[in-house]
Amino acid sequence: MVIVLNGYPGVGKLTIGRTLAELLQGKLLDIHTVYNLSFALTEFRSPLFWDTVGRVEQIAHELIVNLPSEVPVVFTTVLTNTTEREQTEWAKLIGLGRARTPFCVAHISCDLEENIRRITSPGRDSSRKPRDPEMARRNQDRAKPLAAEEADHLLDLDTTGMTADAAAQAIFDWVRTL
Repeated sequence: MVIVLNGYPGVGKLTIGRTLAELLQGKLLDIHTVYNLSFALTEFRSPLFWDTVGRVEQIAHELIVNLPSEVPVVFTTVLTNTTEREQTEWAKLIGLGRARTPFCVAHISCDLEENIRRITSPGRDSSRKPRDPEMARRNQDRAKPLAAEEADHLLDLDTTGMTADAAAQAIFDWVRTL
C-alpha cells in the first residue's frame, strides 16, 4: 500500500504522516527527507537542486519497491500537477503506487487562519520548512487543484478543527475499509 498525503505547506502532512505510519506499522518518506540533501548542498531550484532531488527519489523508490509487500509506505508531498516537473513527479508516484497497490491519496487541507498559525510555528525552522504566512495566503488564493489522477482511492480531509492524531486516525480508518 502507498498512501500519499498531498497538501500545501503548513497543513500538517508530516505530523499526520508520522502518526499514520506508526498506526499502520509502516514507513514514512516525507518531502523534507527527500529535499534536505538538495537544500544543504545546492542552490534552491537550480538544475543541480532538481537533479539531486530526482536521484534521492530514485534511491528511495528502489528501496520501497523492495520492501516486503505487507509494509505500507506513507509519503508527504505537495503536487498540483500544473508544472512539467510536478507532472513528472506525479507519474513517478503513480508508478510506485501501481507497484504497491492500493494507491491511496489523501488531500490534506485546513482553513487560511489555521494554515497561517501552523506555517508560522517556530518548530518548522529546524526542518527547513517554509514559515512565510504569505505563502499560505498565495496557496489558498490560487486554489490550484492538488494532483489525484489515477489514484485508486481519494480522500479529501480538512484538518482545521482536528489534531494531527485525529487526522491520522481518520486516514487509518479510511484505508482499513479499502
